[in-house]
Amino acid sequence: MLAGRVALITGASQGLGAAIASHFLAQGAAVSLCARNRDALSAQHAQLRARYPQGRMHIRAADVASQAEVDALFDATLAAFGCLDVLVNNAGVYGPMGAIDALDWDQWVDALRINLLGTAYCARRAIEIFKARRYGKIINLSGGGATKPLPGLSAYAAGKAAVVRLTETLALEVKDWGIDVNAVAPGALATRLTDQLVDAGPERVDAALHAQMVKVQADGGTPLRHGAELCAYLASAQSDGLTGRLIAAVWDPWPFDEAIVRELAASDIYTLRRVEAKDRQKSWGERRCG
Repeated sequence: MLAGRVALITGASQGLGAAIASHFLAQGAAVSLCARNRDALSAQHAQLRARYPQGRMHIRAADVASQAEVDALFDATLAAFGCLDVLVNNAGVYGPMGAIDALDWDQWVDALRINLLGTAYCARRAIEIFKARRYGKIINLSGGGATKPLPGLSAYAAGKAAVVRLTETLALEVKDWGIDVNAVAPGALATRLTDQLVDAGPERVDAALHAQMVKVQADGGTPLRHGAELCAYLASAQSDGLTGRLIAAVWDPWPFDEAIVRELAASDIYTLRRVEAKDRQKSWGERRCG
């Protein structure tokens, strides 16, 4: 599916990012992998090399919250492979947990730097490259934090919701260059982030969310392969023209045929929109001025 394509995947040292890297290699892509932790990234690289001895790989430690490190990452990727076709913005953190007036404000801001500004700046660098080629794919990891309130995780929820609106906005900005920009909701994953949320306890995060994550931790959660397979579909030519959507790996009926892609383009399906009173059959929802 991805033969001949070059993909840059952030947050690739573990969890979903590592699963995406593995699936992309299995589908024939060359991959440039980054993460903040150099040792963890090197260990993941060794595992992937053992599994895909013929795979084309490049690794570089980088913090997506640092413009200088992102610039160096993109420059190194182009030097290694000569081109770039796909960006997967997977790097992310939960950030501080608790009531907004009780948590560390610097940590709250740092979470936005990683989850939102890091995603935006990586997309900016990718778009510069893709415009010159009049083709490219940007895949932003979002998830449940974008579609519902998450008490105790305000930085995470705000950042992920912003990522979806950024996705929709960039999709319109770059549509004339053949660049597709989509967001992915991978499902409830059992990863280190889940462990962090469970460890925080129901006193610091929403009790219902905490109970859900305890269950996810015990049951294993959504298999990582679902999110990885959706990312591969969105990175491939099979999804050309599908853009500006938040797609759920578990719930939505992808891959979509051409007729559905055209229908999606003319609708607000799989987007974030305000619910009006009339949408819930309420008669009091329209204000008449004058």
